[in-house]
Amino acid sequence: MKNTGKNQSELSLSASLQRITILSQLLHSGHDFIMSEEHEISLHNPEIKLESLKEDIKDFLKTSGWEKKLQNAVYSELNVFPSPCHPAAPPEHMKEPLAYMRKAQGSWEKRILKSLNSMCTELSIPLAQKRPASEQKELLNKWNEMGTDEPDLSLFRPVYAPKDFLEVLMNLRNPNYENGEQPSFRNHLGLIQVPLKVKDIPELKEDFSELDLNIGQLGIDDSAQVPPEFFENEHVRIGQKVLAEQDSAAAQQYVRQGCPTALRADLWALILNISNQPEDILYYEQLKSNVIQHDLLVDSLIYKDVKLTASNDDYYFVFEDYLYQVLLCFSRDTSVLEHFAYSSATPPKSYIQGKLGIEEYAVFYPPNGVIPFHGFSMYVAPLCFLYHEPSKLYQIFREMYVRFFFRLHSISSHPSGIVSLCLLFETLLQTHLPQLFYHLREIGAQPLRISFKWMVRAFSGYLATDQLLLLWDRILGYNSLEILAVLAAAVFAFRAVNLMEVTSLAAAEAVLADLSTLKVMPLLQIFLFATVT
Repeated sequence: MKNTGKNQSELSLSASLQRITILSQLLHSGHDFIMSEEHEISLHNPEIKLESLKEDIKDFLKTSGWEKKLQNAVYSELNVFPSPCHPAAPPEHMKEPLAYMRKAQGSWEKRILKSLNSMCTELSIPLAQKRPASEQKELLNKWNEMGTDEPDLSLFRPVYAPKDFLEVLMNLRNPNYENGEQPSFRNHLGLIQVPLKVKDIPELKEDFSELDLNIGQLGIDDSAQVPPEFFENEHVRIGQKVLAEQDSAAAQQYVRQGCPTALRADLWALILNISNQPEDILYYEQLKSNVIQHDLLVDSLIYKDVKLTASNDDYYFVFEDYLYQVLLCFSRDTSVLEHFAYSSATPPKSYIQGKLGIEEYAVFYPPNGVIPFHGFSMYVAPLCFLYHEPSKLYQIFREMYVRFFFRLHSISSHPSGIVSLCLLFETLLQTHLPQLFYHLREIGAQPLRISFKWMVRAFSGYLATDQLLLLWDRILGYNSLEILAVLAAAVFAFRAVNLMEVTSLAAAEAVLADLSTLKVMPLLQIFLFATVT
């Protein structure tokens, strides 16, 4: 019992240290407002007495609006910051507690880097080079119409595609876990063979309780058949009140029932604590300047990806210029490196020419540490419907990436990581649609082979945009990606009758090829709350 008390006190200390870390980060990231002129005047006020200083500062924070700003900033950090580890845990546990996951991620990174370097060698193109003055001028002039440019990208190929990543995940094994000679129910049906704890439907019902059949939802109760006075009008009124209050926590709770279209952009920005201040706009302009001055190999990978994906999409082709601007700036943004503190991934390094292996000459490449893969641009595309000012669009995407999207292409045991999502999807199907799962497996059409690409892209490019935004509302509302696995399972359940008749992987893929007519919220509600468990 004594040990338990000691462990609790250690974890309590760890949580306190976490709060201190967050506050110190905030103070060093532009929130140290005390020394501004306005506050100096207040502090020199003769009415302020030392004995009442604490209360005076509290009152001042409240009246000046800084109390709310600080609350939102702390709340935003808490949403991103990992749960406190045991104080004695080594630093790498903050990134990923399981050694075999860290090892697998390391091997995957080496493979990606090898692919990038071999492309460099084959094409005789450097990883980075300064643009000639004439090229800089030309790029600056056509910055807002880069989509009209048609560079020859035929020799470039994506570093990897989702299906390559799936093959890696299928081979993941826990060396401490003995499956035994005889295949058991769990270890031979699904493609994911690692023993991670995932939620069952009763736990998911509890987590996603606001999606219950008895609770109003945008995506259902705002349809033409439902009079707006039943739900929609009141929900919009509450949304306007949340925005007026500028409370991030309230906004996050609110969007669990969906965002009204007119309020979505402001509500998402409030949840993500993005305010697009003059210094943020200046930072974006600096990133743009870096793009103008230097040409990176990853620029061609970004061009190629946009051309292969968004440019061919009926919803997103009009945003081609925005996508280039955001993704090229993103590749130069060294602030993105901070997310590697809580990601299982490690940013790749390159060496200055002729200094291979000498650490003093090592640099992160690309500068943000993220090598784009096939479909990466689809993380940005839906946001273009909401934000038309490039620096605001950029900040929203960057925050979405460091909170959520990075987990979809790195190997980890995190509940929102892609490995857990795959296992959750397969477990839900095996448990609640065993006949369908077994049938598809028998004909060589493992369900995960079809659904994996949906989850890696967070369904971007597969659902109609209005439905995708309703789904992303819930990702932000619950600060979790688990809903992606639930929706993937719900899609299979919805098409189960057709899928039971197919006899090949190609036929199963054909049944699930077009998701653009699906309605997200009815599917989620029926699967979670109208399924017998």
